[in-house]
Amino acid sequence: MKALVLAGGTGTRLRPFSYSMPKQLMPIANRPVLEYVLANIRALGIEEAAVVVGNRGSEIIAALGDGSRLGMRLTYICQLHPQGLAHAVRLAREYLGEDDFVMHLGDTMLPQGFAEAAEEFAARRPDALVVVRKVADPRAFGVAEVTADGTVTGLVEKPEQPRSDLAMTGVYFFTPAIHQAVERIEPSARGELEITDAIQWLVSRGSAVVAQEYRGYWKDTGRVEDVLDCNRELLGRLDPAPQAAAGQVDEESLLIGTVLLEPGARVVRSRIQGPVVVGAGSLVQDSRVGPYTSVGRDCSLIGTHVDDSIVLDGASVSGVPRLRGSLIGRSAAVTSADRGNDHHRLVVGDHTQVEVAA
Repeated sequence: MKALVLAGGTGTRLRPFSYSMPKQLMPIANRPVLEYVLANIRALGIEEAAVVVGNRGSEIIAALGDGSRLGMRLTYICQLHPQGLAHAVRLAREYLGEDDFVMHLGDTMLPQGFAEAAEEFAARRPDALVVVRKVADPRAFGVAEVTADGTVTGLVEKPEQPRSDLAMTGVYFFTPAIHQAVERIEPSARGELEITDAIQWLVSRGSAVVAQEYRGYWKDTGRVEDVLDCNRELLGRLDPAPQAAAGQVDEESLLIGTVLLEPGARVVRSRIQGPVVVGAGSLVQDSRVGPYTSVGRDCSLIGTHVDDSIVLDGASVSGVPRLRGSLIGRSAAVTSADRGNDHHRLVVGDHTQVEVAA
């Protein structure tokens, strides 16, 4: 079996960050979303994957390389313009050949993996298997209508009156039968070849299409709020075993709970309440950090208090008394200004400079 990872989306809901980085490289607990995706695929025993990239493909290639660091062999396929998920399958036709494959959206997080779905696909080998998750409001998702035995009878994109609460998570298993389906469908009203239309084409012709319910944590990391929520979830799963690890902590500092310091990270006269991760080469000085905060590489936090936030590589925050629920972009600088409210919430894009009340 092979894998197809779709990482060509533009990430309009994640602006301003997606102006300067592919949304699939947004770090969650200091690790890009795409690495979690590929780790889930590798956990199934799959070693070969094609990554479909768009006009930011060079950044994704630079981050992932040939895949050997992740125990995989990666091939890259360019999709210059977003023309739908089924179009990506068309582009990958030669690579996929006659192999079965799993398709995974590159901005979707399922941290508990989907081994049960893979086992179900291998045991029953339907033409398609969709991984679904119960949601409170199905109107915001593509929805699968499913019988008691798991057979999919229909797929509806963002229905006004849902007949099911099973949303599609962005993980699919296919046999080569999907290739005929993607060749037969027409572009949707928004001008794209929809994978839901291709799967519906199979359903309409009596092909075997089944659903497997996923009961773990699932998040589409397309919005700032979702990125922060996912960061909380992943930090909460950190191994509570060694504090500090490869970093340096002076005698005047206090680390509480699960705190991971990467090589070269330094903590000076500060208090860190885990779960927290501080990236390689970063400095935390005269500050309070955490819980649920990720600090990237080569960052500087001086005289500040930050929690429930993500600080990306190279950013600096100084003299700010309270940051909460914030996402600070790469190489951004946040400094104090006049005294004002007792806390601040920031969504700061890459290479931005902001002054806040202190």
